[in-house]
Amino acid sequence: MITLTLVRHAKSDWSDPWLADHDRPLNERGARNAPMMARRFVDAGVEVQRILSSTAVRARTTASAFGAELGIPVELEDDLYHASARDLLLVAGRAGVSSVMLVAHDPGLSDLASRLSAGRITHMPTCAVATFTWNLEEWQDVMPPADAMSYDTPRSRS
Repeated sequence: MITLTLVRHAKSDWSDPWLADHDRPLNERGARNAPMMARRFVDAGVEVQRILSSTAVRARTTASAFGAELGIPVELEDDLYHASARDLLLVAGRAGVSSVMLVAHDPGLSDLASRLSAGRITHMPTCAVATFTWNLEEWQDVMPPADAMSYDTPRSRS
């Protein structure tokens, strides 16, 4: 089985207009949501073999929350910073394992989630988690839509 989990970085801090996009940290809400969503993800019982994150500070910080909950190290991947849907899927496929989590950015994540969900997911808000599975053995055989999916956002539950 092939499993792909997409995580959009948590809410970032825009208070410093001079700070480079790549260097923006999480704001207070993002710092609360990342560990909360990581715990909810672990409670859902999805297996993850590798966590690959964009090198941007907001993505790395979000990925670290998931890594801490899953007990998996986060690996930084330059190609995930503002990656297209196609590039996101390519990065996942070359990870060398059947279950991958990507922590990255929009619009690529929303585009890929929309394609893999046959349009059921139209937007990945900050800290959203979408997991897609296929009853396949090889990434090269992955095609939209996924055989099964789950989707969670910080606002999905109270």
